[in-house]
Amino acid sequence: MADADRLDQLFDAWREDIESVPFPQFSELLIPAQKSRARLDPASVGRLIDSIPRSLPMSNVTPWRDA
Repeated sequence: MADADRLDQLFDAWREDIESVPFPQFSELLIPAQKSRARLDPASVGRLIDSIPRSLPMSNVTPWRDA
């Protein structure tokens, strides 16, 4: 029970410390402009997708067995 009381005291001290610092106030929020991304044409996307193998070779796979 003493540990719980000590944790409560530490938590209360931490909370007082956090609440003693004022939260910053912003009069105006400035968000920098984002860089634009290059557009991909559908043909290049199709070639990229077609180059992905549909399945992996299974020659080196050992079947799973109950030990």
